[in-house]
Amino acid sequence: MATVKLTKNELKHQKDALKRFQRYLPTLQLKKQQLQMVIRQVEADMREKDAQLQELRREVMSWVEVFGEDVGIESLLRIRRLDTSTGNIAGIDIPVFEGIEFEELPYDYYVMPLWVDRGIDAIKRLLALDAEVRVLKRQHELLSEELRITTQRVNLFEKVKIPETKNNIRMIRIYLGDQQTAAVVRGKIAKAAIDAKSGAA
Repeated sequence: MATVKLTKNELKHQKDALKRFQRYLPTLQLKKQQLQMVIRQVEADMREKDAQLQELRREVMSWVEVFGEDVGIESLLRIRRLDTSTGNIAGIDIPVFEGIEFEELPYDYYVMPLWVDRGIDAIKRLLALDAEVRVLKRQHELLSEELRITTQRVNLFEKVKIPETKNNIRMIRIYLGDQQTAAVVRGKIAKAAIDAKSGAA
């Protein structure tokens, strides 16, 4: 802790700092609450999308096993573009999933089994859900990091800066009060000494 000057100017400086800290703290606490709320929502979205993904995988595996043919369906499909935009939550930019665009590669209808079209649609849904989950995970990472930093700042203000500044103000007031009392006592002693001299003369 830096040493504090025991002056009226320093007292004013410390009071101004305290006002500033007390003004910023509610904003930081509000940001922390907002981040916590959004993180809970993102986690709920991730669980929901993950459950959909697992359900779709089970569904696909059930009919793939029935047909039992390995036709390399993944090679008939390519991701052309993953569309994301940028959202802003509590001053932090996060990616937002917009959509995914696929390119279907041509295949021979006579060679491939009849269920390939259905399989391609299922793979598209799987890839879209997977991409959405990845974007949500990135959102979660960014928001969690911002929450960590904001929590540190809230703790710094609540547990360090505000108590430290209040203590500095208290110390300066005590010192200045003592100085004022000492000055009054010195004045009375000097007056008494002057009165004693003038009375002796």
